[in-house]
Amino acid sequence: MRLKISHTTEYLYDEPVPYSLQRLRLTPISGPTQKVLNWAVTVDGAKIETGYFDQYGNRVDLVSAEGTEHTIRITATGEAESSDRAGVFGPHLGCTPLWLYLRDTARTKPGKLLRELAKGVKGDSELAQMHALMDTIHEAVAYDPGTTTTETTAEEALAARTGVCQDHAHIFIAAARLSGVPSRYVSGYLLMEDRPEQVATHAWAEAHIPGLGWVGFDAANNVCPDDRYVRIASGLCYRDCAPVSGMRIGPSSENLKVNLTVSPSQTQSQGQGQQSQTQS
Repeated sequence: MRLKISHTTEYLYDEPVPYSLQRLRLTPISGPTQKVLNWAVTVDGAKIETGYFDQYGNRVDLVSAEGTEHTIRITATGEAESSDRAGVFGPHLGCTPLWLYLRDTARTKPGKLLRELAKGVKGDSELAQMHALMDTIHEAVAYDPGTTTTETTAEEALAARTGVCQDHAHIFIAAARLSGVPSRYVSGYLLMEDRPEQVATHAWAEAHIPGLGWVGFDAANNVCPDDRYVRIASGLCYRDCAPVSGMRIGPSSENLKVNLTVSPSQTQSQGQGQQSQTQS
């Protein structure tokens, strides 16, 4: 499926920002499940200092702003052709060792509830166990925007039994690691049936299954990612995949506006079925 994406993030300040430095993870990369046809990241009110690939293989742009600007606008636009591989991304690649994906982070550190959840998930294979885990989380944690933040931990979201896609992914990752299955967080875009306009990027988890490699599990929607998904970044948790992160020096207050649309490209064949889904 060919998808067209436009993603604008705008920071508004009540007075000029003396200095800010931000990392942008807004560039998808061609791989087993997608081909990036064209893509551009532009920045108004700041300048792109350099670009690099981080330890997880994500494309990162480093952006700085200094002086007189009241507004910084970051826009990512382009098209990608995605494919349905039943959630299978494939073999582990890159310099990061597979065992690193068993390590806890502040957001995925398990507590009593997560340990109980992981113990209750059964299956006759690791793949079946991960599918059962996805089903369990989907039933246990309701999708409810505004009830959590980017700092909410997996244990906190599980205790509240509510959250967004980020929380479903963190819970899945924490429980899978408790079962000895390397797992990682994935950020990206999702084509939704009911509306092209969205308020945030999407998130899901991947588990490493012997014989298959990385396999995606979207517990928020209870499906394995298909051709409606475009991946941007992956890492141990949200911190490694945040679309925009960094630091700001100065007393200015900040207001954030996000405008995101994901739609079939005009060249996309008509009549392809879609499913209603939720986003983070």
